[in-house]
Amino acid sequence: MTLTMDPSTSRVETGVAGEQLTALGANLRHALDGQLAEERAKARATFPAEHLHRDPAQTIEQAREWVINRLRELDASGFGSAGLITKAGEAPDPAAAVLAFEMLSLGDLSTLIKSGVQFGLFGGAVSNLGTAWHHDTFMPDITGLKLLGCFAMTELGHGSDVAGIETTITFVPETDEFEVNSETPDATKAYIGNAARDGSMAVVFGQLLVRGRNHGVHVILVPIRDEDGNDLPGVTTGDQGLKGGLLGVDNGTLRFERVRVPRRMLLDRYGGVDASGTYHAEITNPNRRFFTMLGTLVRGRVCIAAGGGIAARRALSIATRYGLQRRQFTAPDRPDGIVLLDYLTHQRRLLPAVARSYALGFAQNELTKALVRIQGGGEYTERDQRELETRAAGLKAITTRFANDAIQSAREACGGAGYLSENGLVGLRADADIFATFEGDNTVLLQLVAKALLTEYKQVWGDLDRVGMVQATARVVGQAVLERTAANVLIDRLVATARRQSENLALVDRAWQAWAFEERERHSLESLARRMRRASGRDFEAVNKLSEHMLFVARAHLERVTLEAFIAGIEACTDPEATATLGRLCSLYALSSINDDRAWFMEHSRISPARAKAIGAQLNALCAELRPQALSLVEGFGVPAAWLGAAFLSR
Repeated sequence: MTLTMDPSTSRVETGVAGEQLTALGANLRHALDGQLAEERAKARATFPAEHLHRDPAQTIEQAREWVINRLRELDASGFGSAGLITKAGEAPDPAAAVLAFEMLSLGDLSTLIKSGVQFGLFGGAVSNLGTAWHHDTFMPDITGLKLLGCFAMTELGHGSDVAGIETTITFVPETDEFEVNSETPDATKAYIGNAARDGSMAVVFGQLLVRGRNHGVHVILVPIRDEDGNDLPGVTTGDQGLKGGLLGVDNGTLRFERVRVPRRMLLDRYGGVDASGTYHAEITNPNRRFFTMLGTLVRGRVCIAAGGGIAARRALSIATRYGLQRRQFTAPDRPDGIVLLDYLTHQRRLLPAVARSYALGFAQNELTKALVRIQGGGEYTERDQRELETRAAGLKAITTRFANDAIQSAREACGGAGYLSENGLVGLRADADIFATFEGDNTVLLQLVAKALLTEYKQVWGDLDRVGMVQATARVVGQAVLERTAANVLIDRLVATARRQSENLALVDRAWQAWAFEERERHSLESLARRMRRASGRDFEAVNKLSEHMLFVARAHLERVTLEAFIAGIEACTDPEATATLGRLCSLYALSSINDDRAWFMEHSRISPARAKAIGAQLNALCAELRPQALSLVEGFGVPAAWLGAAFLSR
């Protein structure tokens, strides 16, 4: 969508009702929106924003009713099941699905998660794991909100350990059915969205047993309620009631006591039982089949990362705008009071977080691009799929962790006013809290990232001697571990330059920053690989002691990926003022990251103590340079001011 300038006010009209931006804010928004800028601008202009926020005083039942009604309103406007197939033969549109999720992230997060459960998890499982019969039979009612469903994976005894779930799906040849059973109390499905009230069917994950043989985790459709909302025979639902947030999502429990369903209800795209009662699988290796099935559901993590990032943008937008209008204390030259954002401490609280929001936004753009290519019909390899899964897991972890931290900082930056529900921050904080846990616990996801990076070492080291290991390590780091983002050639050139003269380059020199990020990842990964090799084959404690090292490696890798995505975003920007501003933001992000790990950099002789000390002064200088552009910075986030839902901003 084309931005237009209002000549009478020198403000840019965006297409969103009543919204006008500074020219810099509009150009920053266009840059951050990336290659989907036109689509995102159109989505904002057409999004039904009248019922954006739920009244925080609602009861749990009122909240649940409000959310389901809001979801129906959004779906009618094209922001619900967008991108999901409605029948067999249709191609999914992952870009439309992610964009719809992003737009819902700008409003009530209960509605966002309700939509994610219905369309992303329940509908996505049927779409990705089912076959043509499942698509034609169920997808029209799923996308039309006539069939509300659950995604029943997690159990009381098994959260991250999906392969160990205890629910069983046993083939009964005499009746050509499957029997779904909760074998133990730990097999109770828990925390399941739509289970407490609205869901009438569930996609149930369980161990598939055929003629006495366990074929591993598979997924089956199980009706759970009748048309009157009563539990079906053998099904016991429970309501988990009031939670720390997301009041409008009816999370509940599910137990099954030998529930029979027809054989065709198994979602058997990757493995099932034919009419003769014989198990067959497209992928014969059970472990590979299991991870392939889970890999098709990667869009959930991509979307949660996007939602977490937007939640952080909302909070930082509120706090920054409040900081520009609130005055506290006077000074001789400021008798009317000092604007909060003029205090250096306030700048250091908010502006580095604003910079990280931009950084993660550019990284999210690259992740979405990879998802669209792989799930939208483009060409890709198995390695591309693995890289997407690893990147999605990692960005989900660091973005949702950042969202929780940023929202809390924003709340504190607004003082007592930030603690009032009417200003939106405490509700946003409560709702976004769970983002750190669902779609994968963040700590576990970071461990997965580290293990993926270590895989290359494991494959090439084998029984090599020390010299061979060093040579193999160089190949791994040079070819596989440091796979680049869109800024490939530029990054290689920058790092090569910095490697020759690292201590002589300015702190804001992009070459030095890229080199520092690469060195942190390279060295920490190499040392972890060596420690892991020595621990291989030993007891649990030997490996367990490496946990913190693994988390550091994962974060170092993701920080490097994020920096390179930021650099690519700057290179793609065509407006000189926006490019310069993004450059300062990138330096603020990079130096904040290095400053957080300055002990590591000094311990490993990557920076001198004097250089480490200078970083603090440089951060202060960057904050001072960006302070006059603070409003434009948050305008660039793509969150219209009228949509923030903070009462104190409208007074």
